[in-house]
Amino acid sequence: MTVGMCNCGEVAFEITNPIKNVYYCHCSICRRNTGANGIAVVVTDNESFRWIKGEKYIKTWIKPNHDWETSFCTNCGSNLPGKNDDSRMYIPAGSLPDENENLKVAHHIWVGSKANWDEIGEQGVQHMEALSD
Repeated sequence: MTVGMCNCGEVAFEITNPIKNVYYCHCSICRRNTGANGIAVVVTDNESFRWIKGEKYIKTWIKPNHDWETSFCTNCGSNLPGKNDDSRMYIPAGSLPDENENLKVAHHIWVGSKANWDEIGEQGVQHMEALSD
């Protein structure tokens, strides 16, 4: 089991299945959301995810006319887990404990949309668009 939380600790969650693959999205929407070169996430099935505390601090914003959404802590602003699709959640990798040595970047997605200043390292397979299931 892995327990993660926001920066202030008011929101916490747990993942009961093993996690290892990190997916890094370089799309322009994720860049604007994070203010960085994208976002690193892990993905888990809904049955393996549970909020432990702080659901009252969670705010979700859905991009108009799009299927993209983001959740964050209203107390500290940290990115939080959210709906990846109907059966899975995405979890920002930065909200997970540092001692999780099993996490490795497996895929870079939306590389065709990355910023011109973004340099991708050698770890992980690069995909010009979304990773197909």
